[in-house]
Amino acid sequence: MEDDFKEVSENYTIAEAVREAQRCLHCKVPGCKKGCPISNDIPDWIAELAKGNFGNAMKIIHGRSNLPAVCGRVCGHERQCEGNCVLAKKGAHINIGKLERFVADFDSDAGLTHEAIPEKSRGRVAVIGSGPAGLTIAGDLSRQGFAVEIFEMEPEPGGVLMFGIPEYRLPKEVVRREIKKIENLGVNFNLKTTIGKNFTVDELFDRGFDAIFMGTGTGKPKKLDIPGINSKGVRQAIWFLRRVSLFQSGSIRRNEVLVKNGDKVFVIGCGNTAMDAARTALRMGAAEVTIVYHRTIEHMKALRAEYDDAVAEGVKFLWNSSVVEVTPSEETRLKQIAIETEGVRREVPADWLILAVGSAPAARIVSSTSGIEVDGKGYVLTRDTPYGMTTRPGVFAGGDVTNRPATVVHAMQDAKQVAEGIAKYIDAIKLMEIINKK
Repeated sequence: MEDDFKEVSENYTIAEAVREAQRCLHCKVPGCKKGCPISNDIPDWIAELAKGNFGNAMKIIHGRSNLPAVCGRVCGHERQCEGNCVLAKKGAHINIGKLERFVADFDSDAGLTHEAIPEKSRGRVAVIGSGPAGLTIAGDLSRQGFAVEIFEMEPEPGGVLMFGIPEYRLPKEVVRREIKKIENLGVNFNLKTTIGKNFTVDELFDRGFDAIFMGTGTGKPKKLDIPGINSKGVRQAIWFLRRVSLFQSGSIRRNEVLVKNGDKVFVIGCGNTAMDAARTALRMGAAEVTIVYHRTIEHMKALRAEYDDAVAEGVKFLWNSSVVEVTPSEETRLKQIAIETEGVRREVPADWLILAVGSAPAARIVSSTSGIEVDGKGYVLTRDTPYGMTTRPGVFAGGDVTNRPATVVHAMQDAKQVAEGIAKYIDAIKLMEIINKK
């Protein structure tokens, strides 16, 4: 089974990476940079890579990204940098994601990066959650001289990077390596700590933090109005993927993971999480996995590359179809589900139904804190000046909890703007303190 979860995409050799980098045309108006949500200086670091200056390439990447080894693996390159490469029109785009991954991996393996840690004298920031948004905030602000502490409810940091993206797409050691770099910047991690339970936002302020960032993601599953949907044989995709990750780390036993050998699994949804759940179910021994989607392939949210990989591995697809009823068995599994395709209903045997239809923010922090307003769906409301601040002064939010990003890199993009907002806010209150003392 370990071989089933080995990383699917292989890395470049040094010679391959240099040759690929040398294909770059270094456009005067680089579409690749425009297509990158965090405006990575792609032509500049590719030029350094083409000359063999790996350390310089990494330095340029770090100017915009705290998680290059992650972005190089899981970003939607076909819709972003690579899709906007001028060579893409000829079907020969530069493999930017694979090059970024190579630079980041080479840097870590060779131990090239040794960033100077600035004095933490500019202010104190508490970051709730250690997913891509929280890690980006921590890295950016720590580099700017802020003392940053992360509060994470799980026993290990990483959020969705650690527990929501399968090993074959994003090896956990890669995530740990990137987090270690952020820790080396002077960021402190408080694990197994739930804000709203162990501490409230008010208590964090009492402990001397100047600003607090909420990057808690969306942990509350969306509900579907389907008869039988609350059966024990129906589970959320994120829950399933997390259980698999815990099993692989040795934290739980094999029989505590949903899917068993020979099972028949159906997945509702057609985003990247649905693809991850379907492909993971096959790796856990499912005999048959089918994704059920109410629209056509042209409307799916998943990347085409993810779809192609899923098909190659044996995942089946039912388009213009919906699950309209779930029938449980006497045990924890299902007996069957009813599927309707273009008005025609049929019952099919099923062991498990996995839901990959999105989620909403949990209310633990908001309900234990006064002054933080949310919209009708529970998403935290924020302002544009300073960017990311909630209706409670000094409390900022970003990422999925605000209903803005949809991918890892978009969460990072949003977080970089929030980091600027936090820095401006703390600088302003420190200045006011000085003025008021005079």
